[in-house]
Amino acid sequence: MISKNQIKLIRSLEMKKNRKLNGLFVAEGPKVVGDLLQAGYHAKMLFATREYPHAELITADELHRISFLQHPQEVLAVFEIPLNTMSAPAEHQLCLALDGVQDPGNLGTIIRIADWFGISHIFCSTDTVDAYNPKVVQATMGSLAHVQIVYTDLVELVGNLPPSYPVYGTLLDGENIYEQELSAEGIIVMGNEGNGISQALRPHINRRLLIPDFHVGALRAESLNVAIATAITCSEFRRRK
Repeated sequence: MISKNQIKLIRSLEMKKNRKLNGLFVAEGPKVVGDLLQAGYHAKMLFATREYPHAELITADELHRISFLQHPQEVLAVFEIPLNTMSAPAEHQLCLALDGVQDPGNLGTIIRIADWFGISHIFCSTDTVDAYNPKVVQATMGSLAHVQIVYTDLVELVGNLPPSYPVYGTLLDGENIYEQELSAEGIIVMGNEGNGISQALRPHINRRLLIPDFHVGALRAESLNVAIATAITCSEFRRRK
């Protein structure tokens, strides 16, 4: 039986300040929880409505009381937030940097995209939505277990890189990505949903890219969703690998 104190703690983890205070986050569903456990994440609490390794059995009603999902998925765990101390992009690797991405669904999808394309590190600006927000965790579909997320000052991070280090960014005044030379090493900066890459970071972009539209006619979409743009960009980089 789950206690009132456990319920209170779990429900409090919906808020970023409480996740930060306790160093904990919530994950739900057999796949998401299973992937995190397999990756070595430490579960402080683990509950399930059916037999599940090392889980405390609870009723469906109890699961509804602690779940953040409209339709709870049998398993819920409270994990310790890992300490990621990486301070710069790894050598000879491709990394992502997210500048002010605000939508939890977008961030979760981008983490999943990074995992799919073999990108293991994402640097996030301090105003990017928290990667351990329950909606983000759910949207990653377990990929959070395979990608390291670091929150940092992106201007400082990129500004400290060697001048020759490739810093890519998707901008409206960029050059057609399909016609540019792309490297297997570098950092790809993706910007905010409404404003794109911030004015403070733009001067540090030394490889300006554009995803061209192929629509014929006056009426077309004004822009791409940031997660979709990230998928297109990562796909083109890996295609050249």
